[in-house]
Amino acid sequence: MTVVNHDPRPGLADLIDTISERALHARLETVRLISIAKTGHYASGFSCAEILATLYYGVMRLRRGEPDWPERDRFLFGKGHAAATLYPLLADWGFFDPRELDDYTRLGNAFGDHPDMTRIPGIDFSSGSLGHALSTGTGIALGTRMRGYDSNVFVLLGDGELHEGQIWEAALGAAHHRVSNLIAIVDRNDHSLDGRIDTVTGIEPLEDKWRAFGWQAHRVDGHDVAALLGLLREVVADTTRTTPVVIIADTVKGKGISYMEAEFGWHLGWLAEQDERNAIEELRRGR
Repeated sequence: MTVVNHDPRPGLADLIDTISERALHARLETVRLISIAKTGHYASGFSCAEILATLYYGVMRLRRGEPDWPERDRFLFGKGHAAATLYPLLADWGFFDPRELDDYTRLGNAFGDHPDMTRIPGIDFSSGSLGHALSTGTGIALGTRMRGYDSNVFVLLGDGELHEGQIWEAALGAAHHRVSNLIAIVDRNDHSLDGRIDTVTGIEPLEDKWRAFGWQAHRVDGHDVAALLGLLREVVADTTRTTPVVIIADTVKGKGISYMEAEFGWHLGWLAEQDERNAIEELRRGR
């Protein structure tokens, strides 16, 4: 059994390289899976690839091949439409046979555009309807505390998801109950299906808003693995904190593919055969 620990000392440079490589793997697998489905959310997954890889390979407490371990850390994906970027990491942890992804979105296959906790080992919440993950994460974090586990619960939110009022109801509740094992991360890529986030409804200054709701708030470059890893480990290691934590991760939607970074329309799409080859080449060059 392999348990990811939080020791930041020897081997840190190697760990950062591993996390970066796993983020690339997640992006490449996202391209492959969407090629099977013929439609999908490249850009939304690409913006949070480093966040996911840092959590799963450098921060979260997990046991390889044991998704049902009751004391493992939990992860809820508020922006569940980007699940194609998460599935390869769960497969890599041995939570299911990676060959199951070869029939992604096909009739009868458990793996769809949005994650299903009733069918996929390691998925802690069936998400995709935006706004619910933080409330659920608050409940799970309280539940683990009541059971005497020292597990942490991580919730990754889209910045457009912050337009949902239920997020702020959950933020109030989590602070009131001092749910200190709850860590929210906002994928601040500045785009949603409806357009630029602050054009639709402005959400800044985010740190001030979360602090006003009783949370400890931090901001970081969401593609800087070393910075992400350092901050997340610092937060996890702080056993004196009595409040939940939010990390605003500034990211680029479509990160790794130049035209996806520049063009709003890639929220949902499909790459033709030559475009797919070009995208894979550009991703590999970026590594």
